[in-house]
Amino acid sequence: MAGAEVQNTNELLQIRRDKLRELQEAGRDPFKITKYDVTHHSEEIRSGFEALEGKAVSVAGRLMSKRIMGKASFCHLQDLQGSIQCYVARDAVGEDAYKDFKKLDIGDIVGLKGTVFKTKTGEISVHATELTLLSKSLQILPEKFHGLTNTDLRYRQRYVDLIMNPEVKDTFIKRSKIISAIRHYLDARGFMEVETPMLVVNAGGAAARPFETHFNALDEDFRLRISLELYLKRLIVGGLERVYEIGRVFRNEGLDTRHNPEFTLMELYQAYTDYHGMMDLTENLYRHVAQEVLGTTKIVYNGIEMDLGKPFARLTMVDAVKQYAGVDFNEIHTLEEARAAAKAHHIEYEERHKKGDILNLFFEEFCEEHMIQPTFIMDHPTDISPLTKMKPDNPEYVERFEFFMNGWEMANAYSELNDPIDQRHRFALQEEQFAAGDEEANHTDEDFLNALEIGMPPTGGIGYGIDRMCMLLTDSAAIRDVLLFPTMKTLGGANAGKSTEAENKDE
Repeated sequence: MAGAEVQNTNELLQIRRDKLRELQEAGRDPFKITKYDVTHHSEEIRSGFEALEGKAVSVAGRLMSKRIMGKASFCHLQDLQGSIQCYVARDAVGEDAYKDFKKLDIGDIVGLKGTVFKTKTGEISVHATELTLLSKSLQILPEKFHGLTNTDLRYRQRYVDLIMNPEVKDTFIKRSKIISAIRHYLDARGFMEVETPMLVVNAGGAAARPFETHFNALDEDFRLRISLELYLKRLIVGGLERVYEIGRVFRNEGLDTRHNPEFTLMELYQAYTDYHGMMDLTENLYRHVAQEVLGTTKIVYNGIEMDLGKPFARLTMVDAVKQYAGVDFNEIHTLEEARAAAKAHHIEYEERHKKGDILNLFFEEFCEEHMIQPTFIMDHPTDISPLTKMKPDNPEYVERFEFFMNGWEMANAYSELNDPIDQRHRFALQEEQFAAGDEEANHTDEDFLNALEIGMPPTGGIGYGIDRMCMLLTDSAAIRDVLLFPTMKTLGGANAGKSTEAENKDE
């Protein structure tokens, strides 16, 4: 920002502080106002105009525009539902109040009482009879025609982003409705919402690196959970037959358009069903949420239409690799043959990888991008599924599926392993993987094994990425667009949290 512009900005900021000081010295400090009775919001007035015309209303919001025209002026107040035009005339509010109105700044929070009417141009408005300054804005909002466009600054100052970009507010209203629709669907089917620990000794249930911390009171190392699985299964053991949890999990991994180190996961577990039951539940849940929130089962993401109303495709991982990579793992019987196939198709693998790992690498390389329409990829290798029941007719594979849309993994489900002897063996193999350099391998959880020895019924379980679901249903390009406060690198120094001219330009 040029020196003259900095000086001009500083002068404008000082003028706002001077206005506040004058109000305080006159005994009219807006920050001492504790409440304001709001009777209507902007959209309620527009949609209910026929019943409200000529009636008194009380609205409140942020002053977003002001047009002074002598003895009468127009302004717009922005509230939760949108913006409403207000007509402020000196004769209606009084001479002193009109002078105060003219001193208001864009960004101030204002309460306004008046009557509903329609202007000569047909715009539904409020004719003001009384105005109250409820909060003084001491900062300057971005210039209205360009708004807040710098992506990094939008994420850091989400409060300004919500003010300046109505579509952002709409995204987060939809996110709230999505989660509410999920809860209503599950509650109506006998599921019980529960809460389990975030701070754990053993961060298991997924292949991910945890965040670690030290709990001084117990002088013991703890981790932030990477999954909800192992505690929810304990509740199935305890007899709570249908449970779910929607909560934050934490993975010490990279940042990109689909990954944030803390994100929202939902896991649910249902006794006496299997992964086929989880497929049926997933189809019905996605259809229900889309219909409730969007009013349709057809969604469009980045110009691509995906139809949740049609039966979801079901394909085994082996068949998917055969279809898209031309490699049939039914004909590959040894690790050496799998490695040879990987080399022939330029698939990089590590020495610790087994045949099942290499099959999964093939799927990731050749198949994921084709999973655009809703698709269940079934029957994963046992080598990469330490918590899942083996297929009775083929122990090399397990009863597991991943749900894909738009080439993204949206959910991961199992017929849950409830054999404590087999589970101990699988944990031992995971410990070997960790010793061989796999930092994301699971560790043995003795209390969980004890719970399985008490006895867990046959159970189906699934985990849903709520943020990705919100991305698809709101046509949002990045996970940060559906997280109110995504993880950002800290800005140090005196300018932390402040914007500059350069920052306000698009990246």
